[in-house]
Amino acid sequence: MYGKGMLDGVKVLDLTRVLAGPYCGMMLADMGAEVIKIEMPGRGDDSRKNAPIVHGESAYFMNLNRNKWGMTLNLKSERGKEIFRELVKQSDIVLENFRPGVMEKLGLGYEELQKLNPAIVYGAVSGFGDYGPYSQRPGYDILGQAMSGLMSTTGWPGGKPTRTGTAISDVMGGVSCCVGVLAAYAHRLKTGKGDKVDVALVDSMVSSLEIINMIYLCTGRIPTRIGNRYEAIYPYDSFEAKDGMVIIACGNDKLYNLLKGVLKIPALEEERFSTNVKRVENHAPLKEIIEAWTRERNIDDIVDIMLKAGIPSSPVNTIDRVTKDPHIAGAREMFVEMEHPVAGKIKVTGSQLKFTHEKVSITRPAPTLGQHTELILQKKLGMTHEEYMDNLEKGVF
Repeated sequence: MYGKGMLDGVKVLDLTRVLAGPYCGMMLADMGAEVIKIEMPGRGDDSRKNAPIVHGESAYFMNLNRNKWGMTLNLKSERGKEIFRELVKQSDIVLENFRPGVMEKLGLGYEELQKLNPAIVYGAVSGFGDYGPYSQRPGYDILGQAMSGLMSTTGWPGGKPTRTGTAISDVMGGVSCCVGVLAAYAHRLKTGKGDKVDVALVDSMVSSLEIINMIYLCTGRIPTRIGNRYEAIYPYDSFEAKDGMVIIACGNDKLYNLLKGVLKIPALEEERFSTNVKRVENHAPLKEIIEAWTRERNIDDIVDIMLKAGIPSSPVNTIDRVTKDPHIAGAREMFVEMEHPVAGKIKVTGSQLKFTHEKVSITRPAPTLGQHTELILQKKLGMTHEEYMDNLEKGVF
């Protein structure tokens, strides 16, 4: 059942659903781990109903659960718990993103599982973490974006707090959990002892705010919404073009001097723009000057001019442009086509991880609900077809 890759031979039981936990499991599966996704019989992961739907199958689900094996198991039944415990004995990592305490109530929390398998690595993702006054609050992406402070700093001056276009709290939570369980697994290889990784969506987002936090901690100033510019450098912003938006990123004085040489606008030589600190202070008039030039040109022409002069620049791509980009979609293989047994041909997002000696591959579509239950139990536990059918009739699968 093993695929090939960096994590070939690592066995993962993935109880997670929707986004944060499945993203972690997806990364492990893409790197070659054997990830068995365990879902509730009859219902499965809630995200199986999330749009867009292709021939009755959720593309949302298919993207996050590719490369995984799929089975159903009723963890509220005693037989289901017995089977899960037997699988834990043979596994390296368990992933779950229930509210803290749920697994303990089932008798399947980390303390119990480590008695069965002292080497087990247990990754738990929740909204607010295993402990603290908010630990029992429900956790959703938008709550992580709001409570971390991210929304208060996203958007335009005078506008309202805005969430990012993607569920970034969930994604950061998933990436953080993946890093944590791999660190715990590496430690286990040295010591033979597993550990529990406790990841909160809010913590993950607070960590991601880096300089935003430091501005307040060091100066007492509360950062607010500033659009697409950065707090510390300028011009490092989006600018209007004839046909959309373009990025010009002058991260230092050398790059600003190159920009002056390209634009040849006398006003750029003024003293108020002579240093980065002054340019940050005078970002509004500087943007007007630069935008008077960019508005007369197309995105791709501006980017070409800037890059030829050695100035970092890019289009503000719409998603259709991203999926056709020769570097992103072509060379870097960030969109991969596969054949799903129900949805047919579908493209999913590729892996951001590239290695020199091992290829991160997306070779297997997301499982249909319970697709591999009998196969997994036959291979892992030696269950016969008759035993499988008997348990199926009893609602275990």
